[in-house]
Amino acid sequence: MSSESSVPLYRSSGQPGYSSLISNDPRRVWARKLVREIEARFTPVPCTVQSREGVVHARPGDAILTGVSGEHWRVSRERFAEKYRPVPPTIAGESGRYASLPYRIMAVPMTEAFEVLLADGVSRLRGSAGDWLVDYGDGSLGVVSPPIFATTYEIIG
Repeated sequence: MSSESSVPLYRSSGQPGYSSLISNDPRRVWARKLVREIEARFTPVPCTVQSREGVVHARPGDAILTGVSGEHWRVSRERFAEKYRPVPPTIAGESGRYASLPYRIMAVPMTEAFEVLLADGVSRLRGSAGDWLVDYGDGSLGVVSPPIFATTYEIIG
């Protein structure tokens, strides 16, 4: 977290493991990603993705996903296979339908506005009071709105 802006700033480390700031927060919960089908395309060129929480920079090969509520987000090429599997007839690494894998996350329900600096050091997400600050355990953090959290995660502890 940083006090450089008027709202708390959480920085993705880019290193495997969970953030101690999040793991030590007394509001922290463990949750599991529910299996959901999404659309994925892989960008051949650098581009930006307009997510609900902010503009995210994507590199060639990164996956640009569209969720069940029409929301968009980016997953790096390096992390995509750890989080999604192709739904036949989609071939791994090609655009098409994918199913999320049930991986564990840590999340904190936030009581004030906040920002997340992604591991690329450029992309910033903005969260509001009530949004979830999510730690994916791979050095990346995210912002998830309550309705999306409720339909894509199951609190397990």
